Amino acid sequence: MTENKTRNSKTSMADVLRDKEALEGFSRMRLSMVITNPAIEDNPIVYVNDAFEHTTGFARSAAIGRNCRFLQGEDTDKRSVDSLRSAITDGRDITIDITNYRASGEKFLNRLIISAIPDSKGKPLYFLGIQRELGQRETDGAYHDIDRELSEIMARVRQDLGLVLEKISESRKDLSAPSDFEALERRLETLQLCYEEMELLDNSNQKQGINLGAILSRVGAAVAHHGGYSGIRYTQELETLDVSVDTAIRAALMVSELLTNAFQHAFDGLSEGSIELRMARLAAGGFRITVSDDGVGIAKSVELPSTVSLGGLILTDLLNGLEGSINVVRGAGGTVVNVDVPAGPDI
Repeated sequence: MTENKTRNSKTSMADVLRDKEALEGFSRMRLSMVITNPAIEDNPIVYVNDAFEHTTGFARSAAIGRNCRFLQGEDTDKRSVDSLRSAITDGRDITIDITNYRASGEKFLNRLIISAIPDSKGKPLYFLGIQRELGQRETDGAYHDIDRELSEIMARVRQDLGLVLEKISESRKDLSAPSDFEALERRLETLQLCYEEMELLDNSNQKQGINLGAILSRVGAAVAHHGGYSGIRYTQELETLDVSVDTAIRAALMVSELLTNAFQHAFDGLSEGSIELRMARLAAGGFRITVSDDGVGIAKSVELPSTVSLGGLILTDLLNGLEGSINVVRGAGGTVVNVDVPAGPDI
């Protein structure tokens, strides 16, 4: 069993994201991810990803609402369980090897790292678990870097998810409706697309920036693929612009929210239409993101960003983090949303 370890919550996300090996690990290892909510009795699972279903054999519907202990069995070491329980009670990070069981009854050894996602006051809002099944060679010590790799991945994902999960908590949503899961999966997919694109960092030339145009291109295509339907045409025109890691992630999440809103609401009662995404440099520095449609238009009584919906709360927080401004042009022939992000040290 590995020694329990306390992680440094101040790990620089920018430094972690420049570690190409860790990025490759996140993209290719198919790591299982679990999110639990300690505000609900017995700290039940509120989200699992596809890799969790594949590894354990348990469908999402069989896992949601249950404490993670249902994966334990006869050969699960009680000392491991006690260590996990103690860490969760104390809000500490922990890395541990534990025997779990698949839905078929087959047991497997699982390297698990659990970390709290805190609110602004340091109180755990959710617990994030990332796990990797261990093969025989790995348990024999052939791969000594697994623990470091998982820790780096956890540091990155924890910070990024915090942008979303804190707003879920503030809106008093418990991720209980199917639409909530779909929205969370979309936001997680946006993050993973960012991580994969960041593998293209040119470390040999000491390149410090992230190509925002390339990231937004992938995010826009993914949203259009999942949210589009027959009759709706999607186009994008994105300039090449290097920005910081934090700026890229916030901008990508923001575009995901705006595009999803357009696909879901712009064409009520219409059989066809078009949506366009643009990103261009501003003459004074910084950049402008534009999402436009030729649909039914947003009524004057509708706020954008909304002050009551989860998507609106997330969008507002992302804008504030970028020190950006939003301008909504409403018309009978559609809506144009412009987001301006000024130049600054983090751009």
